Amino acid sequence: MSKMSRHPSTKWAQSSDTIYITIELPDAKDVKLTLQPEGRFYFSATSGAENIPYELDFELFDKVNVDESKTAVGLRTIYYLIKKADKKWWSRLLKQGGKPPVYLKVDWDKWIDEEDEKENKSEGMNFDGMDFSNLNMGGVDDELDGDEDDDDEFAHPADEDGEDDVDDAEEAKPNGEQTAATSEPESKA
Repeated sequence: MSKMSRHPSTKWAQSSDTIYITIELPDAKDVKLTLQPEGRFYFSATSGAENIPYELDFELFDKVNVDESKTAVGLRTIYYLIKKADKKWWSRLLKQGGKPPVYLKVDWDKWIDEEDEKENKSEGMNFDGMDFSNLNMGGVDDELDGDEDDDDEFAHPADEDGEDDVDDAEEAKPNGEQTAATSEPESKA
């Protein structure tokens, strides 16, 4: 009997040049991401003792820059910073109109209004202290590195909940797709 895959709880936000996607999936294993320039986003992973499969497969509203997009995998969440091909606001995340799927919600904690961005260039957009600059995913450092104050509470690798520990990430593939893969998270000491 084959297992049906499930959709993990997913939140998104945007700025004029970036889409922020947070996938909530504790103890994710075998994490894979395919991101294509035309906007196809595919994610798969397994979770739990029974290795239950989870996946997302959708067309983003517009084209993206695969080389400048970044990934970070923690013990409870997977973060994606997807650079838009063109610096402009999207009216929605998915190309398909209508009501979004129930597992996809707006991340109001990270959302930046168009007017606010003009006033405060992405201030406070620190993705819960996750440091994407050390992931060696290619691309340039973005404004996320500017908020140094919040990084200290997440800097110690043996923090109590381990939520923001980065397990493993691979560099972008030369064929225009980006893939991130992880092995099983290390157990806490």
